Amino acid sequence: MNDKNSPLLSVKNLTIHYITDDGIVKAVNDISFDLEKGKSMGLVGETGAGKTTTALGIMDLIPDPPGKIISGEILVNGKDILKFNKNEIKKYRGKVSSMIFQDPMTALNPILTVGEQIAEVCRLHDKLSRADSYKKAAEMLEMVEIPSERINEYPHQFSGGMKQRVVIAIALACNPQLLIADEPTTALDVTIQAQVLALMGDLIKKYETSMILITHDLGVVTEICDKVAIMYAGQIVETGDLEAVYEHTKHPYTKGLFGSIPDLSVKTRRLNPIYGLMPDPTNLPNGCAFHPRCPNKTPECEKRTPANTEIEPGHFVRCLLYE
Repeated sequence: MNDKNSPLLSVKNLTIHYITDDGIVKAVNDISFDLEKGKSMGLVGETGAGKTTTALGIMDLIPDPPGKIISGEILVNGKDILKFNKNEIKKYRGKVSSMIFQDPMTALNPILTVGEQIAEVCRLHDKLSRADSYKKAAEMLEMVEIPSERINEYPHQFSGGMKQRVVIAIALACNPQLLIADEPTTALDVTIQAQVLALMGDLIKKYETSMILITHDLGVVTEICDKVAIMYAGQIVETGDLEAVYEHTKHPYTKGLFGSIPDLSVKTRRLNPIYGLMPDPTNLPNGCAFHPRCPNKTPECEKRTPANTEIEPGHFVRCLLYE
């Protein structure tokens, strides 16, 4: 194991491409970040920014073909998971790192009871007997606020919000050190979203689990995250703790995201959208990927890819303005 002060997860220069008949999809391009034990980070960006591909990379679930991890390291407790053999990866997924997928409707097996699906994880990783694994499954259901009497019911007997709670119970059943939640509240209505997020926040505090929360919503990040990473066209363009990024926003894209959020305290007729569209990942622009949409662009932006610059301790920005 690594020492107490080193991060639980350290992603270094990770690049992931999908090689297709239509060209090379540059989904993730040279990203690096650290996540400390017991901390949670929001990974924010538009659809197609590369958030889910990053998560699948950390779980070593990139479909190959067409996906290929071109370069980089993913260190968990100081060990590079990309060098693990099949047996080590099996132990790593579920026990060390666990993922909540985007749509609870498709994440659960429709022909197994929810109790069986939670118990299966406990049997696989904690080597519990059948009876003990069911006992643990009942405890997990109660923990996510579902009565344990429903242990023998099937997924179709649960509402969307309840299904998402079952998925959370499966993900946390073996008390993983790292939880990746991929837009866990997308398919839910607003009141259920709030309940599910509050529940997740309480559980990661209780278990001291580190979490990466993938979302479009900057508001959700403030509820349960300690840090935030803003992703654009496969790169992390700004990262830091919440106060640094929210109060001292530097990257033009991050400023654009905040500008497009309604502010109830300010009287305004129109929001300020970010003009243009995210670039096609098979045909990224030269230089800085954001320059075609950037209000502050200079001729240099079209020629040179900006480096990741630390502008204050722990606050990094990829922009030529700050180099």
